[in-house]
Amino acid sequence: MRNKLKRSEIFNLINENIQIGIAPINWSNDDMHEVGGHYSLDTILSEMMEAGYKGTEIGNKFPSTSLAIKKELEKYDLALASSWHSTFFLTKNLDSEIENIKKKCALLSEAGANIINVAECSHSIHSEINIELDSKPICDDQKYDSLSNSLNKAGEVCKAHGVDLAFHHHMGTYIQNENEIEILLSKTDPNFVHLCADTGHLLFAGVDPVEFFQKHINRIKHIHFKDIRADIFNNININKESFLRLVLKGIFTVPGDGCIDFITIGNNLKNSGYKGWIIVEAEQDPEKANPLEYALLSKKYLDKIWSD
Repeated sequence: MRNKLKRSEIFNLINENIQIGIAPINWSNDDMHEVGGHYSLDTILSEMMEAGYKGTEIGNKFPSTSLAIKKELEKYDLALASSWHSTFFLTKNLDSEIENIKKKCALLSEAGANIINVAECSHSIHSEINIELDSKPICDDQKYDSLSNSLNKAGEVCKAHGVDLAFHHHMGTYIQNENEIEILLSKTDPNFVHLCADTGHLLFAGVDPVEFFQKHINRIKHIHFKDIRADIFNNININKESFLRLVLKGIFTVPGDGCIDFITIGNNLKNSGYKGWIIVEAEQDPEKANPLEYALLSKKYLDKIWSD
């Protein structure tokens, strides 16, 4: 009869499988550089370390070469988990888009990461502050086929570089809601196209994050933990408000400060055997929400979930 694992052994096993990082967008916004623009990279990385996180993703303050990225992260004992990468498969030349992915994969691999978060940004409105959310682009059958075939090719290229492609669904893009995500998953090869599942963008799009994680855990290769403030979410008018204006209004926050059930999601992840990164990501105005304070709050909250 096998011996039962002690509580401390279970905690250590979970920590071996799951690593908790935090994104620089908590300090400095990638779509609105003036929001948090005064934060230096040194301040961002030192506060990540102070809050107890193990890694991060590439943000707009990072250097452009893998060697320089590694040097910056090593100062603060942080690992590189992944990076966002915008694709334009539906509006630009496939070969040039694949070449861009090759370059990004080479950089990530050399810097120690093995995940690339790909988001299809053709006709996206997520970075347009004056365009309302109900103007998001819509996929037809032809576009789904074209995007899926392109992602399959891109995923093969990524795999050849030792990097996994994790598709990032996102508000304001072609792939935003549950139906759109599931069509894309059904048309792509699970060996080459995985998911970067984002709790905040799921709920924002009307998807139950708990049910989604349970249903699609086998396709999830990378995770963004983002919470939502219910008082703002429940009063959204997509006919009048843009994604960025809602970000500035404070729709997003860190896990433990909003309405998403991270306790159930966390317990399900423990039981699923998920291995990989969970990145805390909360696009907030640092003038209204001190990044270090919220980073500490979230780390304490997540540590309690893993230890319970």
